[in-house]
Amino acid sequence: MSVAAVEAAPAGRARTPWLYVWIAALLLAMGLWWGGDNWAWAVDYPRAWILPLKTQITVFMKWLINDFDLGLFTFKEFTRSIAWVLEWPQVLAKGLLSQGFKIPLGADEFYQTPPFSWAALVLVFTLFAYWAKDRGLALLIAVCMSYLVVFGQWESAMVTLSSIIVTVPLGVVGGLFLGILGYRSRRFETAITPILDLMQTVPVFAYLVPVLFLFGFGPVAAMAATVIYAMPPMVRVTILALRGVPEEIVEFGRMAGCTRRQMTWKILVPAAAPGLMVGVNQVIMLSLNMVIIASMIGAGGLGYDVLASLRRLAIGDGLEAGVAITLLAIALDRLSQAVARRDPPAEHHGTAAGLLGRHPYLVFSLFLLFGMTLLGLLLPALQVYPVAAQVTTGEMWDSLVKWININFFDQLEAVKTFLLLNLLIPFKRFLLDVPWVIIVAFLGLAGLQLGGWRLALIVVALAAFIVVTGQWAKAMVTVYLCGISVVIAGLIGIPIGIWSARNDGANRVVTIVIDTLQTLPSFVYLMPVVMLFRVGDFAAMIAVVLYALPPSIRYTAHGIRQVSPEVLEAAATSGCTPRQTLWKVQLPLALPEIMLGLNQTIMFALSMLVITALVGTRDLGQEVYIALTKADTGRGIVAGVSVACIAMIADRLIAAAARSRKQKLGLD
Repeated sequence: MSVAAVEAAPAGRARTPWLYVWIAALLLAMGLWWGGDNWAWAVDYPRAWILPLKTQITVFMKWLINDFDLGLFTFKEFTRSIAWVLEWPQVLAKGLLSQGFKIPLGADEFYQTPPFSWAALVLVFTLFAYWAKDRGLALLIAVCMSYLVVFGQWESAMVTLSSIIVTVPLGVVGGLFLGILGYRSRRFETAITPILDLMQTVPVFAYLVPVLFLFGFGPVAAMAATVIYAMPPMVRVTILALRGVPEEIVEFGRMAGCTRRQMTWKILVPAAAPGLMVGVNQVIMLSLNMVIIASMIGAGGLGYDVLASLRRLAIGDGLEAGVAITLLAIALDRLSQAVARRDPPAEHHGTAAGLLGRHPYLVFSLFLLFGMTLLGLLLPALQVYPVAAQVTTGEMWDSLVKWININFFDQLEAVKTFLLLNLLIPFKRFLLDVPWVIIVAFLGLAGLQLGGWRLALIVVALAAFIVVTGQWAKAMVTVYLCGISVVIAGLIGIPIGIWSARNDGANRVVTIVIDTLQTLPSFVYLMPVVMLFRVGDFAAMIAVVLYALPPSIRYTAHGIRQVSPEVLEAAATSGCTPRQTLWKVQLPLALPEIMLGLNQTIMFALSMLVITALVGTRDLGQEVYIALTKADTGRGIVAGVSVACIAMIADRLIAAAARSRKQKLGLD
């Protein structure tokens, strides 16, 4: 494809009718806005027209829990019995890793068994990494685990890991079975797709309240919320991985006479294993991303430590616990990837080699676990790392923030005041003053241009839900905060992505930085910004920008790198300078990927905005958080679904624009 094809003339002529349509729509909107007195209902949606959906959902949930009787047992007893069953594996994992077990000896006496020794677990994780890949991975895992020990995060990390050990298999197995059903039935896939969209876009806070009602306060409720949050990627990846199995493998299974069950478990699933491991990896990462929110309903562990530090504004303690979550995520991520890429073990014929010969790493790991745990009874330092040997950087970080506040308060306050008065507040007032009819109509018009009538109807329906449920004003505050944050993240991230794509040394540094930003728990961003800028919209905006920055950088760099070398060679042959090549060739061809990065930046920003409700924002995130504190199911679900509607509107419009751009460039 030549460079000239990108700027073909017919594309410009095709846009002309839409230009007139938009001009006409803008003139009509201005007339409606100025004549607002005659169209009061279009400017301010009447209270009498608001659907009482919040109240109806709350009443239904109370009836379901308190009055619904299944005959032999009530619905509440049914859900509590599920919680009781799920609690056992979690108690077992926590006992082995963190707390030990109580063995009754008499009426009031019991013996407390110790958990596995920290030294044994560090060695076993390191050995497992060496088995899965090589010495480099073993060294990385040893460093990650040693941090947990030396910085006093071990016990909390093991509580978190005990929940992950139970939650991840539930999410993987549930997602695998739903994905297989979706692969077999297009109707089932069509039916669950909007449900998966809601599960991924509705803020987690929104379904914490119904989960609490169903399973009660405690680790099981936290596990259930985590599974809901982490399962959708596994479902989607399973469907894609199974459909990606080569047809010749499927044909081989048919020729061999495989039944439907054998075809699934003997042919398709093994052939799709590398793709399925991507889903497993996503379940692990999302489960770890949930640990702080899950601590609000009884999960404990590292998430509770970060949350407690945020409440005390102890930035040092919170940062150390947040880094511990990050390192645990990195360790589990690298281990799962290594296992997925590992060659299958060689088969052992006969039993002459014995168990030790067939599974030497497993036998040695069990020996380390039980041997060193027993040795820890004689040498307590092997069982529990001595407090005197622990180190902390908490005071250093607290002192650094105090020093910045003392020496740069005026400068920080000046920047904050300037942006508030000249950018944030004017944009917020503009969105709140624009009649809702105009915004809904413009969204529908954008959908019509980008994707036709079907997309236009979907976008209008999603926006109309926000209007008729009485969430419009708070939704506009959400859009204002998210919009400004995304623009700033794009202005920072796109140039960095271009720099990273064109400079290998910069790419290595940038990759490390954005990997760290993306694995740090979202709550960790709140502590420094609150201590530097106090509560309010500006602090929320800074936290959202930091959290939402990585996708903008990644997708921009990826889009620049994927431009065909032949196109770049053609540009060089045509006499283009490096600057012209960037602006006239690479950026236009990378625009679809950059737009997808913008889409992901919006998703990240919306998920972070719910967290920033803790620092004083007045948007849908605050509505969701208030619903959690008041145990108001309907209020939380309606506000959460409204956030999901904003996310889906942005997703559908940007995805349609990216597809349209790819078609014009001949890349689709």
